[in-house]
Amino acid sequence: MPRTPIPTWVFALVVVHKNDRFLVVQENKEGQEWFLPAGRVEPGETLSEAAHRETLEEAGIRIHLEGILRVEYTPSVGGTARLRIIFVARPADDTPPKSIPDEESLQALWVTLEELDELPLRSAEVRTLFRAVRKGTPLAPLALLGAE
Repeated sequence: MPRTPIPTWVFALVVVHKNDRFLVVQENKEGQEWFLPAGRVEPGETLSEAAHRETLEEAGIRIHLEGILRVEYTPSVGGTARLRIIFVARPADDTPPKSIPDEESLQALWVTLEELDELPLRSAEVRTLFRAVRKGTPLAPLALLGAE
């Protein structure tokens, strides 16, 4: 007998770094807190495509993906699940981050870890992920995310 599929929300998150700075975006949501470029993968879109799209939409920055920092799978009691792929990237060029608010975000900034302490973050995981990248945590290759 076939099993019932598990509805799964899939997200791409991107830690973008340039020298000693990291890219953060101010969310256009209640609280207007700061987070990584991130969002849900759209139907027909690959995980890598979602990472590129979300970073461009929310921060105005084109990127080169370097690897995968983490893959997280979280089932819930209600029968759904969440899958998050946390990419590491560098900017493709010297384009400054977005400064004009729109429906995606209010603005984006390059910050050091010390400057990050001055911002209201959506989650402390931002700091944890940035520290992991700064200390050189090994990345999984992008080829890990193959298609069926």
